[in-house]
Amino acid sequence: MSSQFSGVIPPVVTPRHADGSIDTASLQNLTKHLLDGGVSGLFVLGSSAEVPYMTNAERELVVSTIAAANAGAVPLIVGANEQTTNRVIEEAKRVIDLGADAIVVTSMYYAIGNADETETHFRSIHAAVDTPIFAYDVPVRTHFKLPTDLLVRLGRDGVIAGVKDSSGDDVSFRQLLLAAREIDNFDIFTGHEVVVDGALLGGAQGVVPGLGNVDPRGYRNLVDAAVAGDWAKAAAEQDRLADLFEIVYTPNGRVSGGAAGLGAFKTALQIMGIIESNTMSNPMPALNEEETTAIKVILERNSLV
Repeated sequence: MSSQFSGVIPPVVTPRHADGSIDTASLQNLTKHLLDGGVSGLFVLGSSAEVPYMTNAERELVVSTIAAANAGAVPLIVGANEQTTNRVIEEAKRVIDLGADAIVVTSMYYAIGNADETETHFRSIHAAVDTPIFAYDVPVRTHFKLPTDLLVRLGRDGVIAGVKDSSGDDVSFRQLLLAAREIDNFDIFTGHEVVVDGALLGGAQGVVPGLGNVDPRGYRNLVDAAVAGDWAKAAAEQDRLADLFEIVYTPNGRVSGGAAGLGAFKTALQIMGIIESNTMSNPMPALNEEETTAIKVILERNSLV
């Protein structure tokens, strides 16, 4: 494990009141739930936060609320989510002022670039901010897969501090782990909730699991078992978390993929009494009563309610 960033760093969801406004009391309670669960960092303004749907004022409110609730307990890794380089730099400076200890940056989106322009993108951001930068490989949203050789080159040059991989490409993820093995303080995280034991066995420094909002202690137990070399225990905990992950399939195609996954996390947290409402960002619908009942069954068999 790296001494810089490692372990369980969940991407914090954004609770909303039934009227759609940010629920800061629930967000504070969720932050406490995550800290009590033993997380080693908090990823703020990521995909699980519904960040594309948020206004600038909402983004600032979420970061400042989590920073106050966290009170320096663990590092805050905050997404600087914008389409192009100068917009990312502007956003990065804003969230750093609000308390970010590191920032997370994707390749450009909407704008159409190539590998050379993407390299310039990351190098320009690094030159503009004096804070560790994580590259966020999420082609489902950017429509561009970050090349392994580019990530390794940026890591060796100290431009990026690591990678948060949500590509779903397990082959390229393993290739990145191998290629980056000798880079000091270069931390690689999987965003894949159900293959964390394999990622850790391959050399990843940790996990950024959306499901970690619901069961942070489970992921902490998994990582602790892996660090101790107890791979049978790690696998058993991963198997249980894979069963818990079944909550995301309860809508069965009724809503979009984003509304299903994030809606399931929010609904589970509502059932557990951690947040007030499972309201989603407009125009996504909340999960309904039937789906809520199905999620409760899964939570009960995993001893979470």
